[in-house]
Order: sequence, then C-alpha cells, then structure tokens
Amino acid sequence: MNYLIVALLCMFSLVAKDKGDGMSQKPIIVMETTQGVIELELKPHIAPKACENMTKLTEKGYYNGIIFHRIIPNFMIQGGDPTGTGRGGESVWGKPFEDECTPNETFDRPGLLAMANAGPKTNGSQFFITTVETPWLNGRHTIFGEVVKGYDVVQKLEKVKTGMGDKPIEDQKIIKMYVKK
Repeated sequence: MNYLIVALLCMFSLVAKDKGDGMSQKPIIVMETTQGVIELELKPHIAPKACENMTKLTEKGYYNGIIFHRIIPNFMIQGGDPTGTGRGGESVWGKPFEDECTPNETFDRPGLLAMANAGPKTNGSQFFITTVETPWLNGRHTIFGEVVKGYDVVQKLEKVKTGMGDKPIEDQKIIKMYVKK
C-alpha cells in the first residue's frame, strides 16, 4: 500500500512539474502595430531555436519601433529588420542560425509565422506572416508560429500602398512587442 501511495505521489509531482515549467505551453507574442494588435502563437515543439530567438529578442525590446519593410499583397508581410532595408538584423546569438524545416509543417494556409532568410542557415531576426497559401516556400523557410488573433490587422497591413522594393509608402510599425503572460 505504501508503495502505491509513493508511486501516485511521484506521478502527480511529475504531471504538476510538466504543467508548471512553461515548456509544455506555446508562448503567445503580442504585436501592437500601427494598424492594430496581432497575437502570434509560437510552436517550440516544431522550431525551438526560432521560437527562442523571437521570444528573447521580444523580451529585450528588439522589435519595438521597427517597420514592416516589405509588404506584398496576396503573399506576405515582412518585418524584424532594425535597419528597415531588408538587409539587417541578427539573432539573439549574434550570428545566423540553421533552418528548422519539417515535412509536416507546410505553408498550406494564411497566417503562418516564418523566418525570413537569404538562403539556408541564414536566419536572424527577420520574419514574415503569410496572407495566402505559399507551397513554394515549403522546406525553404522555418515555420514557427501562427496568427491566433488579429488576422484582420494582417489584412489591413497587406492592403497599404507600397513603393519601390515593396516598401510601404507610409511607415507601418511594430509599436511594441511583448510575450503574453
């Protein structure tokens, strides 16, 4: 009988620990933009490095005040470059990190959050959110989250006027980004 009680106590403590360590939960990133608020659910079970990168950069205030430097209707909105040119930004580790593409995660719907890159193993701080299915990106960009609230805001951003290089004529900013507690 004592063994049964000890076994049950151990089992309950393991279950309680799993729920309390934060690793079993999917973090939510709140992005306050000039067009409204977007909430992004990260998927650390699929892309742990990309999620850690965005979470830590967000906690540092890295994305606050950065513009969406590239918006292409019927494709995606892109941000995360502090220079606003599409050529800047770095990971939380100070160097590019590898892709975390998996065959089970595909660009099969709008609202997916993925790492922007300049080729394999060049992930830094830039990201994009899809506005349509984009199957040609499968295996080329790490999907690490999705919009769970505020997709209408993504659509508003997608519709702004753009100029050369698909850059919005009027700055569209990430006013503030934070991890939802």
